[in-house]
Amino acid sequence: MSDSKPAVKLPVDVEQIQQLLPHRYPFLLVDRVIEIEPGKCITAIKNVTINEPFFQGHFPGHPVMPGVLIVEAMAQTAGLLTQITSQLDGQGGSPLFYLVKVDNARFSAVVAPGDQLRMEVSLKRLIRGMGLFEARSLVDGKVVACCELMCAARSDK
Repeated sequence: MSDSKPAVKLPVDVEQIQQLLPHRYPFLLVDRVIEIEPGKCITAIKNVTINEPFFQGHFPGHPVMPGVLIVEAMAQTAGLLTQITSQLDGQGGSPLFYLVKVDNARFSAVVAPGDQLRMEVSLKRLIRGMGLFEARSLVDGKVVACCELMCAARSDK
């Protein structure tokens, strides 16, 4: 058993998430990691509340979480997968990844205040500093959004 990776203590809370991601309020869109299989997949939660600043203008009298922010929440979840995996591999955290491509994005339901957004992200492949992820978001077990994400490690050039 000496080859096994150290266990991740779940849930990963927002304080730990802030140590792993550079995002801060109001742009940190992940509240908790509830499941992870390092190097493979991750499940995280975003509790959507009426206090979110975007609801003031999107849309007055009919608050709807913008689709681009749902995509961003899935991208942040992908970032958590890479960061946690890197730490467990003894690398002390991977370089910062940037979202460089979104493919096949689909939105099938509105996300509103009071919803709990569940992001499920899996790594399809990681090659030469580029990660390709499959992502979907659910509310009450129903898929509300899905896409493929490509992220690239930041180059310091």
